Amino acid sequence: MPKNSKVVKRELDDEVIESVKDLLSNEDSADDAFKKSELIVDVQEEKDIDVEEESEVEDERPAWNSKLQYILAQVGFSVGLGNVWRFPYLCQKNGGGAYLLPYLILLLVIGIPLFFLELSVGQRIRRGSIGVWNYISPKLGGIGFASCVVCFFVALYYNVIIGWSLFYFSQSFQQPLPWDQCPLVKNASHTFVEPECERSSATTYYWYREALNISSSISESGGLNWKMTICLLAAWVMVCLAMIKGIQSSGKIMYFSSLFPYVVLICFLVRALLLNGSIDGIRHMFTPKLEIMLEPKVWREAATQVFFALGLGFGGVIAFSSYNKRDNNCHFDAVLVSFINFFTSVLATLVVFAVLGFKANVINEKCIAQNSEMIIKFLKMGNISQDIIPHHINLSAVTEEDYHLVYDIIQKVKEEEFPALHLNSCQIEDELNKAVQGTGLAFIAFTEAMTHFPASPFWSVMFFLMLVNLGLGSMFGTIEGIITPIVDTFKVRKEILTVICCLLAFCIGLIFVQRSGNYFVTMFDDYSATLPLLIVVILENIAVCFVYGMDKFMEDLKDMLGFTPSRYYYYMWKYISPLMLLSLLIASIVNMGLSPPGYNAWIEDKASEEFLSYPAWGMAVCFSLMVLAILPVPIVFIVRCCNFVDESPGNLASVTYKRGRVLKEPVNLEGDDASLIHGKLSSEMSSPNFGKNIYRKQSGSPTLDTAPNGRYGIGYLMADIMPDMPESDL
Repeated sequence: MPKNSKVVKRELDDEVIESVKDLLSNEDSADDAFKKSELIVDVQEEKDIDVEEESEVEDERPAWNSKLQYILAQVGFSVGLGNVWRFPYLCQKNGGGAYLLPYLILLLVIGIPLFFLELSVGQRIRRGSIGVWNYISPKLGGIGFASCVVCFFVALYYNVIIGWSLFYFSQSFQQPLPWDQCPLVKNASHTFVEPECERSSATTYYWYREALNISSSISESGGLNWKMTICLLAAWVMVCLAMIKGIQSSGKIMYFSSLFPYVVLICFLVRALLLNGSIDGIRHMFTPKLEIMLEPKVWREAATQVFFALGLGFGGVIAFSSYNKRDNNCHFDAVLVSFINFFTSVLATLVVFAVLGFKANVINEKCIAQNSEMIIKFLKMGNISQDIIPHHINLSAVTEEDYHLVYDIIQKVKEEEFPALHLNSCQIEDELNKAVQGTGLAFIAFTEAMTHFPASPFWSVMFFLMLVNLGLGSMFGTIEGIITPIVDTFKVRKEILTVICCLLAFCIGLIFVQRSGNYFVTMFDDYSATLPLLIVVILENIAVCFVYGMDKFMEDLKDMLGFTPSRYYYYMWKYISPLMLLSLLIASIVNMGLSPPGYNAWIEDKASEEFLSYPAWGMAVCFSLMVLAILPVPIVFIVRCCNFVDESPGNLASVTYKRGRVLKEPVNLEGDDASLIHGKLSSEMSSPNFGKNIYRKQSGSPTLDTAPNGRYGIGYLMADIMPDMPESDL
């Protein structure tokens, strides 16, 4: 008999909603035999009635319409803008093709095991991030709240990027594209090219001046940018409408938002490969620089990219998996989604460097033409002798090889005077080495390349529609990481909560659509997620491996999946992953300390970016973002350790029944040490799904054994609660 049986009996009269006898009298006639028997666990009957058990025990929790819909949701969440504008940059910066090796190693060591961990706990406990970590340890319940806070911070600025993409999408239905040429300025006497645009480029000018209308510093607000405000509102309306019914509405949209980017990427790759110079870009991308690969910074950046690429710590992975059937093979899902994410990054990198190779060739041709004109001018002025130029070379229509030959000859002959000539070598590699990432890649480099595409408006529409879809897929998972835990914990209506969340996020998000808003996007991107998410995932790993128990967790996985996962995961979760995560956390803190906190401001007079340090209040905001994101963890720990909140432990306020099954179990089942629900707070408990299905035991059985996973069948709980009730009534 469990140790808490006396407490259970003492509180029964006040707390149990309906007596067991009354409830059993309402059972179907077919359950008569069930009423007169004791209940135990049987492994053999599990497959026959698993679906029926889960549907009742989980109190009609929503479920995915199909496995494909679920996989697309996870892929849509993990595959985001970072795959298009972060991974290619890191690959080019950190050794080209050689970067793929550290990335793959860290994907196997950190990515897949931790992704599998989050999928498992979400599917097993069938709750959002708050409920999951409360189940495992109420004192660590702050992990779930921290995930929600981080999700909210990320959603604030991530949707702004979708708003930017919507603006460019709306402007793409023009021929020529509005960022194709620098605008002309008219005055009383003549017309001239806008000086700021002439000193930079047409696409750069359009991004900073026409789209963002950016201010010169973060301290200079400049008021709201009404165009981006409307686009941000449209982005939040789209997210709200897609999420208002939960997975019933967002799941259907996933078919388009998750698959369409692949169609666009493949179309872009085919088109780019037909362009002049695309192979140069791909060759540059995959040329391995092995000496760079051995640097510790490369491994740190690869680990960070693996970490964020899979969406670990956000709670979206847990939320999506919580709508799965209990026997779903989440191990297969973890491996599949992780490798889909990796191959998507490689596909996006091929597209990016094929397009950038084409762009580099276009710029290189202009460079050769301009420098050839300068050489012709020097020949006419007598600065360079005509005799040193090979006779077969026509400088009016020179090829790339011939120009390089002439350049080398002039450099050797005019060794001392050569710097004064200001000739450029015009190497494609020099242009490809100018790596850009983030908004610089999407809204400047890519847009400039597309102006040289045949039918450029069509490709621009496709590209920015792809960015919108990539962003929405990630936003759905991020918002789900906020909505699902709150709905599960506080039992509020999902529709109302979704509207309130989106409305609040839009109002706060207005700081990102000021003229200085781009600087706040940089601030939130740098400080609101990186360290807090690392800490959250480290605590998740510790909670499962060392608080709940690695052996018990492996048993639960065997019970849930029907097979024992490889011991590889046991050692990864218990030893390797925590050490790797701690190393990554320390490296990130050191890197953050060594890097001066600041941002790149656009200076109008110089028509270029300039690094500026944050003002004092900006530093305070950066620090506050990190503290607020992780603050729920110590607060919940202290509150529950010191019992500041009376949650009435020890009574049966949380025990109710439905069709003879426990929906919410009593707190402090001290004798039930192996259960996931041990010591959980009543307000956070949900209908547990027992590891095995329940069936009749012959009514003369002398013992009341627990289930193999350490949980008591409902018959045993009732027997403990009502020891004086006749066995026939039980």
